[in-house]
Amino acid sequence: MTIVINMRDRVDNKKIKIAAKFIREGKLVAFPTETVYGLGADALNEKAVRRIFEAKGRPTDNPLIVHIARFKQLYELARNVPREAEILAEHFWPGPLTIVLPKKDNVPKITTGGLNTVAIRMPAHEIALNLVKASGRPIAAPSANISGKPSPTLAEHVVDDFYGKIECIIDGGEVKIGVESTVLDLTTKPPTLLRPGGLPLEEIERIIGKIKIHPAVKGKTVDIAKAPGMKYKHYAPNAQVIVIEGDREKVKEKIKTLLKEYKKRGIKVGIMATGDFYEADAYVNLGNSEEEVAKNLFRALRELDKSGVDVILAEGIEEKGLGLAVMNRLRKAAGYKIVRA
Repeated sequence: MTIVINMRDRVDNKKIKIAAKFIREGKLVAFPTETVYGLGADALNEKAVRRIFEAKGRPTDNPLIVHIARFKQLYELARNVPREAEILAEHFWPGPLTIVLPKKDNVPKITTGGLNTVAIRMPAHEIALNLVKASGRPIAAPSANISGKPSPTLAEHVVDDFYGKIECIIDGGEVKIGVESTVLDLTTKPPTLLRPGGLPLEEIERIIGKIKIHPAVKGKTVDIAKAPGMKYKHYAPNAQVIVIEGDREKVKEKIKTLLKEYKKRGIKVGIMATGDFYEADAYVNLGNSEEEVAKNLFRALRELDKSGVDVILAEGIEEKGLGLAVMNRLRKAAGYKIVRA
């Protein structure tokens, strides 16, 4: 039995306490953050965390992000916290930044994917923060979707994937950002971007200087994942996704050409584009800004999948600001099937 708690209009502390009790009891609670919905459990309860992996069908060497609500919790979970981490926390927490640091012994290896490092963030969402506070526990929470599928930006997406499989879903309405947090490894010199996300790289570099970009961000295969989204197939709908990249006008023409070719072969086509309409079997306008595209990306993938299309043609965008995170997700969703226009 899954309880769905409606908090779209306001945060209700009585309802938060119900969900927090589930966390303390070792049960699973899906909740909204500013990035995407998370599937949460007590990060220090090995048995509870293992249930996250089982529910999602997630490989156990894929680390989880631990959510905190107070700065002091950073020091309870991580050791050798550098001044750099404190500066970043002062500037960007609460917010969509996850930092990777050496873990303390109280953090189970199941939470960290077997690694000696732990990924930590303080979410900028009232429901998420209040849930962590009320539970009295740090909460491990990957995105609340079946492993490999598009992340959830609405409670309805979580219901589709997990109703009847977990104890509680908190419906806080649509999320604000739409792509997961930026993950930064502070155990390297200089720090390494492991996953682009809701906090643009440019903003971080303005505070702490140049950051190295891990090859996995651009698609290189890795044996060990220090952060979510690095090793395994992610964000993919059932339909084949093809990303078309290049000059905007050439991209538009290439999409039209591909659309004609697929139609001749009787293949149903869905299109995700930034403002231009196409006569396809299904079409989603992602918006005209990188912020709009990020917010609408996962919802669009899910909607096009439900429409029954066989192929999704996705228009690439410039890799600046949130565009870096958008293109990282799109390319992974496509299994790096990219057409250059």
